[in-house]
Amino acid sequence: MLQYQIDRIDHQISDDRSQTGTFLIGPLERGQATTLGNSLRRVLMGGLEGSAVTAVRISGINHEYATIPGVREDVLDILLNCKQLSINSSNPETEIGRLVVNGPMEVKANDIQFSSQVEIVDGEKPIATIQEGHNLELEIHVERGVGYRPVDRRNQETTAIDLLQIDAVFMPVKRVNFTIDETAVAEGATGRERLTMEVVTDGSTSPDDAIAEAANQLIELFQPLATVTMVEEIPEEPEPSPEAQIPLEELNLSVRAYNCLKRAQVNSVSDLMGFSYEDLLEIKNFGSKSADEVIEALERIGISIPQSRTSV
Repeated sequence: MLQYQIDRIDHQISDDRSQTGTFLIGPLERGQATTLGNSLRRVLMGGLEGSAVTAVRISGINHEYATIPGVREDVLDILLNCKQLSINSSNPETEIGRLVVNGPMEVKANDIQFSSQVEIVDGEKPIATIQEGHNLELEIHVERGVGYRPVDRRNQETTAIDLLQIDAVFMPVKRVNFTIDETAVAEGATGRERLTMEVVTDGSTSPDDAIAEAANQLIELFQPLATVTMVEEIPEEPEPSPEAQIPLEELNLSVRAYNCLKRAQVNSVSDLMGFSYEDLLEIKNFGSKSADEVIEALERIGISIPQSRTSV
């Protein structure tokens, strides 16, 4: 298999602390660049775990359509500003940040007090503007998750009336683009391809880490396929019929026929079912009269055997 290299050819950090990384992957066999690009993009955009604000409690407010005295932004604007926060929480449980401030003040993300397990990526993100003589008290809930989680309106009745739920966007990768270029090869050789990927994150993770995590998820997805073996199913043997389990003694054969069959290791009807008429004649001291006697005894219980052995 053709070995390829991965080079990060560009890395930029924007004013909002989002990061953009451009990676060059190649050379690849024809068609592999599309397969690799689509697979990585799918996992990067929807499969990585991230952190997001899931709920906000504002003192004195119990619904999102209210206004707060002395605050320029209404509640919906504050919720939207909190939803857009880029946050990285290392705690698998819910983290709660708190804000208690007096005006005049322009509240920014850095003013929210979290535990040491929560990092606010863009601390300059505005939250609200408070006028003199007024205050604002907030409680912000942060969780970890994957993908997009809309508010479940059915469960809102079980939550506190003043806890305002937010549609949570846990995706740390904001955008992924890729292009495919053909590389020059020697005359007569199969064409090669190069994959250029641009990964934009919200800053809570780097493009390098995002690519690595996506690749590891794909490895875990495909790893079981590498050990697939075809197990031949052994057909279950059908259970013998009640007639087949009848012992030889119950057929009421003559002493001569009975003794000959016993010497041939025939002990039940199931053993006889493996014989043909020709096979019976080959038993030592077993003539046609004895063979006919066995055939008649089997027919009385509804069993017949072939005249001649089946040729293989």
